[in-house]
Amino acid sequence: MISVILDKCVGCSLCIKVCPFGAIKLVDSPRACVDAFGRGEAVGKKAVIDLDKCNLCGACLESCKFGAIRLDKKESIIKKIKLEDYKGVWVFAEQKKGKVQSVAFELLAKAKDLAKDLNTEVSAVLLGDNVENQAAELFQRGADNVYLVEDAKLASFCDEAYTKIIVKLIEKYKPEIFLSGATTIGRSLMARIAVIVNAGLTADCTGLDVDKEKRLLLQTRPAFGGNIMATIICPNHRPQMATVRHKVMKEAGIDKNRKGKIIREKLNDDALFSRTNVLQFVEEISSTVNIAEADIIVSGGRGMKAKENFILLEELARVLGGAVGASRSAVDSGWLGYSHQVGQTGKTVCPKIYFACGISGQIQHLVGMQSSKIIIAINSDPYAPIFNVATYGIVGDLFEIIPKLTEEFKKARQ
Repeated sequence: MISVILDKCVGCSLCIKVCPFGAIKLVDSPRACVDAFGRGEAVGKKAVIDLDKCNLCGACLESCKFGAIRLDKKESIIKKIKLEDYKGVWVFAEQKKGKVQSVAFELLAKAKDLAKDLNTEVSAVLLGDNVENQAAELFQRGADNVYLVEDAKLASFCDEAYTKIIVKLIEKYKPEIFLSGATTIGRSLMARIAVIVNAGLTADCTGLDVDKEKRLLLQTRPAFGGNIMATIICPNHRPQMATVRHKVMKEAGIDKNRKGKIIREKLNDDALFSRTNVLQFVEEISSTVNIAEADIIVSGGRGMKAKENFILLEELARVLGGAVGASRSAVDSGWLGYSHQVGQTGKTVCPKIYFACGISGQIQHLVGMQSSKIIIAINSDPYAPIFNVATYGIVGDLFEIIPKLTEEFKKARQ
């Protein structure tokens, strides 16, 4: 976007002095030049800009007295994009071991609402090996079309191949909005795609809406440590891209009468080629249920006081058939692994019942669990913020209360 016009540069070094990022240096000119008196040829010094360091602040542009620095305006790129050519709401149907993940169904529910406001269609993008049988459920959940690419090389997620394929689909079919779950796969994939197609990307959204008049996707996410909610738009580029946190939206209902259109894409070997290969996936071994999918979660915070005290929560979770979660402070203390962390920097969950044991209820934690259907808070501090969102609150010593709850639930199951 920025360059030096060699014919105008005199090597005065003024631009070097004003550059706050050390992005400019003088080098021997790649071409011979005549000196100021027109006598013979001499090798002069010319300015060179290191684009990896430059942030396009424009300080050098203003300092140059000879007009030797050119900053190309972004508008020249924007004009090449005809926004009216882009139609439709797309959802990346993430699959593992040939089965579409539930986050895709959450996105389809929201995609249907957005598409209704924009008077357009909903499409799912499904990549894998022998996954055509998954298209039926995508239709039942709200997709009008499924863009299907199948190949043995796509059985397991691979950044490079998946990115190249989806970029080709975007360039061919031009979606207006493209959504993905804010999973490990979704975060990696969408960032790569956005760079290549020159689009904006809002990560970890907790809410989506549209401006019907301007056809803008309103992408809401926590900012400044969860203290404010920012709504972000991308008015000049398409598709409008966002990743959405798992479990912050309800899954689309199933309508077994819905049908749709499968659009099969055959791509050459270049699109399928990847410099890396997946040798094996090793699943994390845990004695409890995955918190992202659990209907009941028993979480502990700093109030648990020590790692060994989480045995109390594990016993309660085992009796209830639930999972064990933790606040960030508990994970940072090494009491539980990161895969158990609930909150802004952990996982967003939406169980039927959420036990918050010894958790004060800071906003960063609430962002990850406040959409739970029933929240049961146990804390010795009657003024703890967690009680503001709790359905039921118990003020007392959790080391006395939790064992009693576990014993009562055991009796109820007998």
